[in-house]
Amino acid sequence: MTLKTGYEKGDGEVAEERIAWHPAFFEAIRLELEEYEHILEFYPEHQLTKEPLRLDVLVIKKAVDMAIEKNIAHIFRKDNIVEYKSPEDYLSVYDFYKVYGYACFYAADRRLAMTDLSITFVETRRPREVIKHLEQERGYRVRERESGIYEVEGDIIPIQIIESKRLSGAENIWFKNLTNEIDEADASAVYRASVGRGKENIPRAYLDVIFRANPKIMREVEVMSRETLNEVLGELGFIAEWEARGEARMLALLKSGKSAEEILQMYEGKNAQQTHDKDR
Repeated sequence: MTLKTGYEKGDGEVAEERIAWHPAFFEAIRLELEEYEHILEFYPEHQLTKEPLRLDVLVIKKAVDMAIEKNIAHIFRKDNIVEYKSPEDYLSVYDFYKVYGYACFYAADRRLAMTDLSITFVETRRPREVIKHLEQERGYRVRERESGIYEVEGDIIPIQIIESKRLSGAENIWFKNLTNEIDEADASAVYRASVGRGKENIPRAYLDVIFRANPKIMREVEVMSRETLNEVLGELGFIAEWEARGEARMLALLKSGKSAEEILQMYEGKNAQQTHDKDR
C-alpha cells in the first residue's frame, strides 16, 4: 500500500507522489532481526509463480535448529511468510485467507511440511474483525503473548498477528515507528538509532518514508539534533535524492535558508491541496 502526497513542480503545479511503505517495511524487519542476520535470509516480494502472486516478505531460516528469541520472530520456523499492511491499509478476513492460501501453495510447490512454515501479519492497528472471525468461526484461540503480539492457536501452521503501534519502543523501534503518526519522542529515538548506525548503514528507505509520511518530523529532527535542516537531510542523503528526482522546489527552499517550520507548512499545504483536488 502506498500513501499519496504531492510535491510542487517548478511551474507551481502540484504533482502526485506516492510513498512506498513496503520497501521501508522490508528494511524494518531486517533491522528488527539484525542480530540473527547470519541465520536468516530475507526476500522482498517473493514471487510464488510465473504469474504475479507475490509474498510481501519471505524470511528463510538457514540454521533450522537455532532458536530466535526476538519477540516478533518467536514463532519462526524454516520458511516464514510475512504480510505487511501499511498505516493506510488494514488486514481483512479475505486478506487472511489469501495469505493462508499462498502459504499452502508455497508449501505444496516446494514439497515442504506445513509445520516448516509460519505466517506473520503486521498491521498498525488491531484487526478486530479478523480476530473475531478466527475465534468465532474457526474456533481458534487468539492469545496476546505480549503487548501487540497475538498468537493464533489451533492451526497446523504457527500464525501470529502483530499490532505494531502497541509494540515496545525499546524492543521494536523499527516496527513500532513505521507509521504516519510518529510523535516527537519516537522521532528522536528513530533519528538517534539511525544515525548511530553510521552513514553507510543508515536505513534510507525507512527514513525516507518517515520524513514523507510525517512532515512534522523535519522540525523535530532539527530541534533534537541541534543542526540545521540542511545538515540533517544532507547527512541522511535526501538532498542528493531530491536532486536526482528533480524536486526543484524543495531544493530551492532548502538552499534559501527556509526554516523547518516553513518547509513543514509547504508540505502540509501540498497535502491539503491534493486532498481537495481528489475530493472534487
